[in-house]
Amino acid sequence: MHLASPHARPRSRVRRAVAALAATVLAAGALTACSGEDGPQRSLDAFLAGWRKGDLQAVGLVDPTGAKLASGKVMAEIKELSGELAGTPPTLTRRGEPKITADIATASIRVEWNLPGQTRWAYDREVRLAHGDDDQWQVIWEPRVLHEQLTTGDRLGLRRDTGPRAALLDGAGQPIVAPRPVVRVGVQPSEVTEIRKLVKDLDAAFKAIRPALVPAVDLADLPKRVSAAEPGAFVEVVTLREEAYKQIKPRIYDLPGTKFQADKLDLAPAREFARALLGSVDPAQADDLAAHPDRYEAGDLVGHGGLQGRYDERLRGAPGLTVLVERPAGDGTLTPTGTELFRREPQPGQAVRTTLDIATQNAADTALRAEPRRSALVAVRVSDGAVLAAANGPGPAGENLAFTAQVPPGSTFKMVSALGLLDRGAVTLDGTVNCEKTFTVDGRSFKNSDNFALGPVPFRTDFAKSCNTAFAALAPELGGDGLAVAGRSLGLEGQWDLGADAFTGKVSVNGSPAEQAAAAFGQGTTLVSPLAMAGATAAVARGRFEQPKLVSDPAPAKPAPAGEQLKPASVEALRTMMREVVTAGTGSALKDVPGGPVYGKTGTAEYDDNPAHTHAWFVGWRGDVAFAVFVEKGGASTASAVPIAERFLRALPR
Repeated sequence: MHLASPHARPRSRVRRAVAALAATVLAAGALTACSGEDGPQRSLDAFLAGWRKGDLQAVGLVDPTGAKLASGKVMAEIKELSGELAGTPPTLTRRGEPKITADIATASIRVEWNLPGQTRWAYDREVRLAHGDDDQWQVIWEPRVLHEQLTTGDRLGLRRDTGPRAALLDGAGQPIVAPRPVVRVGVQPSEVTEIRKLVKDLDAAFKAIRPALVPAVDLADLPKRVSAAEPGAFVEVVTLREEAYKQIKPRIYDLPGTKFQADKLDLAPAREFARALLGSVDPAQADDLAAHPDRYEAGDLVGHGGLQGRYDERLRGAPGLTVLVERPAGDGTLTPTGTELFRREPQPGQAVRTTLDIATQNAADTALRAEPRRSALVAVRVSDGAVLAAANGPGPAGENLAFTAQVPPGSTFKMVSALGLLDRGAVTLDGTVNCEKTFTVDGRSFKNSDNFALGPVPFRTDFAKSCNTAFAALAPELGGDGLAVAGRSLGLEGQWDLGADAFTGKVSVNGSPAEQAAAAFGQGTTLVSPLAMAGATAAVARGRFEQPKLVSDPAPAKPAPAGEQLKPASVEALRTMMREVVTAGTGSALKDVPGGPVYGKTGTAEYDDNPAHTHAWFVGWRGDVAFAVFVEKGGASTASAVPIAERFLRALPR
């Protein structure tokens, strides 16, 4: 062993131990420390426990030269080096027994950090201890103990990298949101001759766009922005879809000062395209950050409402995370050094595939475009139950009336009542059922729309002309639960799992005689949604119930089982009557619609005690597309729901 000269200046045992470690290679092998109370293991364990707790007072500490260090100073440096990770100290574990070489012990420790996003970063480090004059082992502290690439003044920093958000796909597997042409409308200050007139002309043009822009373009601050801009600047006013821009191009293109830039943005096929069903993707809001602090950060894109909200975690994937080394710049701000210590790659989101059909959805949105009242249209493919379209008219943002409305079905429910009556043999197509002007049950009087009366006519005529009193008179034939049984055979009240919230209906059952009479023509306590009625209509067209399907990947966990085959004689008679609604009844406005025969049933539903207050309905099918139209407070269905159905059918590809 190398010995100090008898003439050398005396040094402490710790300094001798540190110097010997640096300068001497021992011939003897390293010894494993015993686990006695005075061994290095005790000091090491105390150091690891104190690091974790933020208090190192129970530990002796020296620097690599052997100079003593204050525990508070070392703890402060550990926190400083930890940087953004200081708030979540690592888990520290000794790995095996320390190894002693002369007066120096070397130990291996495991450092495990819990990073945001349930990410674990673990690595091994070496800790050295020196045997002091007081026969105690002291930890040799240096930044490398925390991580081998750290030096004094460094900080650990975090960088979060979001991966690409996945798309909602249509039934063909194509992204619903895709790059589409837009035009940025702007103003160049140097070419504006009269700013007030320019604002007035632009405002009038923007208000002429159909469908109307929501929210409207606010030009109140345009004069101020133009005045503050450089003469040659492009002061953006609004970004319009190309089709909207083309509507007003003749009105704004030659206005003094207007400028235009063509671009592409990720957009749905149309501004109103299934907007309530799909939801939106927006920067994280305050309530998002408060509710999920470990999931979102400011600037993240988050799905809100509809499918974007329901499947947000799947669509957004997992962000990547990098632990890097930072150092303070001259102004004190932390700047990355370029050294990365750990990296977890961002995981891209997974797409969600729907059954929506672009052409059918566009036709549905087009059909509702001119309707100023809250309204909805749902289309379902008869052959397999796929939801092809879910359109909503004006209403609160995100309100999916098409799926979640809970409203009386009115005379569209005669489709259900007729099926129940046919199944029980209570009626036939040509059997006579009196259509009186009024019909009274337990003191409650029922009448027909516009107070018409047909007298004794075939049941098929009662159905085609939508005679309320005939159905009220037939209610006893259904019994207390006959209407509910018929409704359930068409899927109403079922436990549907289609990937979105939906109301499947609630059918009146075991009511009073007056309630049963009202329920027989869709009043009383029966409630439905447009989706529920579209599904029931598709069941009549198909001959059995098949739950409507919306999301195909990921497949819903518990879709409702398919229903039993409907009685062929009953369903065939019902189809005949629904065809006659169009050829000779209340839906005759649709008889000349091209593209094959249309079947249907109109409906006017009272929603309070005032008979003049009514919702409007139409349900039906053509070819492989069944659909339901609902207009809140729409009045007579022939004046609101039926015209919407006609616009929809004419817009459908043939």
